Amino acid sequence: MKKIDITADLAGIVTGNFQSLHSGGGRSPISGGQSAANSALLELNIAGYAKNRSEVLPFESRGASQLSPYIRHNLLSLQQVWDHVANAPFADREKFRDELLWQEYARHLYARVGTRLFRNLRFEQIWDTPGNGWPEGMACIDFVTDELARNGWLVNQSRMWLASHWTVRNEFGWLHGQEEMYRHLLDGSRAANLLGWQWTVGAGTGKPYGFARWQVQKRAPQLCVRCPLKSNCPIEDFPHEVALDDAPFEGLLLSDPDLAATTGPLIVKENKSATTVLLTIDSLGDADPALVAHPNLPVVFVFNEQALAKLQLSSKRIYFYLESLQDLAKRRELTVYVGDSYQFARESEVAVTYAPVPSFAKFDNLAQLHPYPWLRLPHAASVRSFSAWRGKLKNS
Repeated sequence: MKKIDITADLAGIVTGNFQSLHSGGGRSPISGGQSAANSALLELNIAGYAKNRSEVLPFESRGASQLSPYIRHNLLSLQQVWDHVANAPFADREKFRDELLWQEYARHLYARVGTRLFRNLRFEQIWDTPGNGWPEGMACIDFVTDELARNGWLVNQSRMWLASHWTVRNEFGWLHGQEEMYRHLLDGSRAANLLGWQWTVGAGTGKPYGFARWQVQKRAPQLCVRCPLKSNCPIEDFPHEVALDDAPFEGLLLSDPDLAATTGPLIVKENKSATTVLLTIDSLGDADPALVAHPNLPVVFVFNEQALAKLQLSSKRIYFYLESLQDLAKRRELTVYVGDSYQFARESEVAVTYAPVPSFAKFDNLAQLHPYPWLRLPHAASVRSFSAWRGKLKNS
């Protein structure tokens, strides 16, 4: 375990402690941390969201909230954001809350099916063929991939363009495309990213989203005007419609044989007294249940060295995590390491908040396990689609 001086200059921390553990990419203009998250929520105005959430250009026309990096790491809980927009105009509030529920659906689905989400869920689509589905030369694709590389964030419309262009148009495996996008996204969540790609390329719906010039002219017409291929556009027409075969997977989509495992504890599970609060990447906010339950205990965060070496995330994500930890260190006694978080948990008496991801099962010998802050509790009925899942929700 290597201890990090979290009070040091961020660039120095990255250079001195994360060599070979990221793929470069600089620092995003979107700052990490509870303070930044609180400011972003305070400034949130979703008036016009229903109409403008998919706008790409000009920037001032965008209706997307850009809260997703904070939501992904529970710097802002879904419930907190849900409550914050209670007085917004009806149409905008309902559409915005639909998107919050989509995030919750992704979490429920991933918690139930686990790593099976890395393969086609319901319909066969190309998923494991390597290649580059974002060739240079098209102004629309170049603009979006540049924004992804610079900022680590995209509006949902742009994400759909990239996913569709990679697989539906250029016929490379969506798994490799989502991995490239995941490396950069500050809101990079396996649940949301894998689900978004599956639904866009048709593996989740049977109806691939066809990316064509029409969408660019509608959402970002400036790009077509300046495109060197405007007179010979390779996406002038929509891709040919195809009928996808059923994928051989149904069981867990239709019912959950172990709802308790999917949900995690509903009350604190205490095996012994905790001496430390351990935070995970899925819960970095001040409202982390284990953190709140132990206001006087020291706090630890461990960067998973083995995982970072394998994933080679953009340095934008490393900076975002470090910014979040530096901000937390202003309020709590915090120690940060690079090493093995599971080993630390085994060798220490930690209180930790459950995370609905497959890797959480690697934790053992926990002193205390705290409930995850679900927006809606998982149910055992069908999750084959968002509408099927939502239809069985309580209090939605």
